[in-house]
Amino acid sequence: MTDSLRKQLIQWADTYNDPLYFKEDPVAFPRRFNELYLRGEASREDVEVAAVFAAHFAWGRRAMIVRDCNRLFDAMDWKPYDYVMKGSWRCDPVSIHRTVKWTDVADICSRLRKVFAERGTLEALGTDGLRTEVFGQKMDAKAPNKKINMMRRWMVRRDGKVDMGLWKDTDPSDLLIPLDVHVYDEAVALGLTKRKQKDITTVREITDVFRDIFPGDPCKGDFALFGYGVTK
Repeated sequence: MTDSLRKQLIQWADTYNDPLYFKEDPVAFPRRFNELYLRGEASREDVEVAAVFAAHFAWGRRAMIVRDCNRLFDAMDWKPYDYVMKGSWRCDPVSIHRTVKWTDVADICSRLRKVFAERGTLEALGTDGLRTEVFGQKMDAKAPNKKINMMRRWMVRRDGKVDMGLWKDTDPSDLLIPLDVHVYDEAVALGLTKRKQKDITTVREITDVFRDIFPGDPCKGDFALFGYGVTK
């Protein structure tokens, strides 16, 4: 990597790690509940539930994601943890977001209710546990786990800017870059990877590049890739 590219990545990360660019973004929903939590007007579990569903809906146009997250939290009366734990979930085969149906939301709520009853928090689940015990997916050693890595970034990074730092028992150095098609294309264009597969090996390769640039905080590099996407 050239010095100029390294400096540019640092500049993008510093510029775009700013709530200003994420007002109309899925992270805005757990951030809203986190602000309420810090004022004593919501619970830590509210933030966790909001993060689960905001991450789950995070595919497609941002305007559509925000619209459908608002519809979901309206249905929850903006009390997501209470909605989960009461067990009276809307459960019909009607779309709430793209191919996600209310039945899928109810399934996630059912699994969340079990996890909260047994553990009290989602943090200890880790990536594999979130995949299987919350999102109900089979284990896949090659999966990039984009939405889970994104959610973990929101909950773990603790610089007090975009991400919330609510999970204190997870080290930010262990986080992985959330890899979707856009992030992959940006990483390839910048020469951060030459791999063709959008799998966990590619995730780790890109993360390792940022681990060198941002020691102890590789997911700060996610904002650099966002910056490249905005400015290219």
